[in-house]
Amino acid sequence: MRVGIVCPYDWGTPGGVQVHVRDLAIALQRLGHTVSVLAPAESDVHLPDYVVSSGGSIALAYNGSKAKVSFGPRAARRVRRWLREGEFDVLHIHEPMSPSVSILSCWAARGPLVATWHSSMERSRALSAMYPIAQTALEKVSARIAVSEAARQTLVEHMGGDAVLIPNGVDTSAFGTLRPLDGWPGTGGSLFFIGRIDEPRKGLQILLAAMPAIIAQHPQVRLLVAGPGDVDDFSNELTPEVLEHITFMGLVSEEEKVRAFVSADLYVAPNTGGESFGIVLLEAMASGTPVVASDIEAFARVLEDGDAGALFRNEDPGDLAHVINGLLDDDVRRSEMAKTGLARAREFDWQTVAARIVDVYESVTVSGEGVTEDLRGQVIGRLSRRSAERDEADV
Repeated sequence: MRVGIVCPYDWGTPGGVQVHVRDLAIALQRLGHTVSVLAPAESDVHLPDYVVSSGGSIALAYNGSKAKVSFGPRAARRVRRWLREGEFDVLHIHEPMSPSVSILSCWAARGPLVATWHSSMERSRALSAMYPIAQTALEKVSARIAVSEAARQTLVEHMGGDAVLIPNGVDTSAFGTLRPLDGWPGTGGSLFFIGRIDEPRKGLQILLAAMPAIIAQHPQVRLLVAGPGDVDDFSNELTPEVLEHITFMGLVSEEEKVRAFVSADLYVAPNTGGESFGIVLLEAMASGTPVVASDIEAFARVLEDGDAGALFRNEDPGDLAHVINGLLDDDVRRSEMAKTGLARAREFDWQTVAARIVDVYESVTVSGEGVTEDLRGQVIGRLSRRSAERDEADV
């Protein structure tokens, strides 16, 4: 099958959607499909051979974050050329509502079209105002996927209709196989955080506020911080006593990220909201690293309400310090969490997730015909039956 995938956000900027699209493309190729990805990309960024650039990007405030997107006449021309040259059997568009090449591709598309929703957001006037414009694109969608229940609810509340729930995936074979970073994890306790450090909803400020209480109980503890952003925004506000326990890595490669996971006794995800899933939690668990996360709905689902990882009260540095201190003192509990987390991560392995997405592709590949509302219902029903059959087989 020839599959075209559209990623709305800049390929060279770290983000959950970009990682999802990359890993999906690789998994589909392993299954024998031909894949081409269209994404914004700067001219100096090295692209895999399956990625086509839609041109440079601009930063735009979207869903509480700064998204780098590509839009306008030039991007539209590149979209049309990519679609024409690709001759895809199915087109898979991610975040079709985003003001980027995603909605441009919806407008230009012909034939079977699958859309995936990643974001979770509150109802907003902006989204409501966009609905009449977006509807002209979304009416072409043959099947809808949501990566989480929170993303599905966003779709239902903003756009109406429903979606098949297929979670994010993780390549479990890629984690836990590399050696730790030099000098890590050490014997005093080690923590790891990765995310855009200047984005408040990623929660680094919560973790930093918890550090004095953690240091008081574990004087040799160290914290690795990875991700883009201005370090001075934080380092200038930290006391020298706290700052000496922190190593800022900046933007890291995939290999460095994996090595950082296995360098930590605990991975900490203090995100305050706006997350629909939590792929980074699965990456940590696939590495064999226990997870401590805020109790936002998306993270609680991934961690099975605390069975596969530890939860703390959202935006509460004191509770975060309490949870981390308790775990650093309990080697047995951390070992149990590592085993449970690894088993949980394997439930989301890309081999399984990609097969479910291919089920969607096959359900909407109807040559020469439009896809009706009745067929959308059949798609959801068929996938539900296949999912049930897989569950029975696993038992």
